[in-house]
Amino acid sequence: MMTDELSIGVDMGGTSLKVAVVRGTEIVERCEPVNTREYNTPQELIDSLGEQLRVLREQHPTVRAVGMGLPGFVNHAEGVADSLTNVPGWYDVPMRQILEKASGLPSSVENDANCMAYAEWKLGAARGMHDVVCLTLGTGVGAGVVANDQLLRGHLGAAGEIGQVSIDYRGRIGHYGNRGAVEDYIGNNELMREAQMFYAATAQGVPKEMETPVHLENAAKAGCPVAQALWDDAACKLATCLLNCHYILNPQAFVIGGGISKAGELLFVPLRRYLKAQIYPKHFAELQILPAKLGGDAGIIGAARLALDDLQQH
Repeated sequence: MMTDELSIGVDMGGTSLKVAVVRGTEIVERCEPVNTREYNTPQELIDSLGEQLRVLREQHPTVRAVGMGLPGFVNHAEGVADSLTNVPGWYDVPMRQILEKASGLPSSVENDANCMAYAEWKLGAARGMHDVVCLTLGTGVGAGVVANDQLLRGHLGAAGEIGQVSIDYRGRIGHYGNRGAVEDYIGNNELMREAQMFYAATAQGVPKEMETPVHLENAAKAGCPVAQALWDDAACKLATCLLNCHYILNPQAFVIGGGISKAGELLFVPLRRYLKAQIYPKHFAELQILPAKLGGDAGIIGAARLALDDLQQH
């Protein structure tokens, strides 16, 4: 597939909707992000999205397709959003049909983490690989799995939901009643909850400025032993999850993106150390642990590229 063709990528999160015209990894033009919480019903938001699509198509008449990534469970084959994480009122929405009606273009819909994985596999850190797991560490832990050069979706489109993998069978009860889900320990909010407990157990107490993972990163880099221990603990928990994934999927690489991954070596150094200590040596020698390349635009880029690839296959 040639990557110089134009397509539109749509990335819908729990709080914002981002739309852009894409050529390969280049964002040719992007619309102003839309705050999804300003809309009372799904239809109002759909109408706003439809207007953006119409404007972009008028400005870029050679656009060939539209791809959209959504949080939650998405039936790619049917083009339906079964339910959306953190977005109330969205159940069994025929999103592909809506996109095609609004834009007049062939359209695809996919889980947002799968879109990120697709972008990193086709155009980013995992380009040229055949088996890879891509994770995004942010509000939660999202992931997409590529196996034998195919995006793995599963029977109901729920494959790759690595954030729900248990690292403690007696752990915290998660969103679906499952215990010890990894995203209940190292998502943005959960990581800071862990930090509060780490600091509270010391004589110094919790610093007033300790509110976000960036604060925690800065404290660790400044030599704070509590913050450093917290990052080591987060790496240990993530390694437990990836260890399970390794022995089920045996990927060539784990590609890790999202806001928490921006801590860089604070996370990656202990993560590699914990994995090395637990994985069969020959396997670990062939396993790459890589930072994602495409940043916050990976979802848009992946959705846009997937739409072009789907168009070619049909």
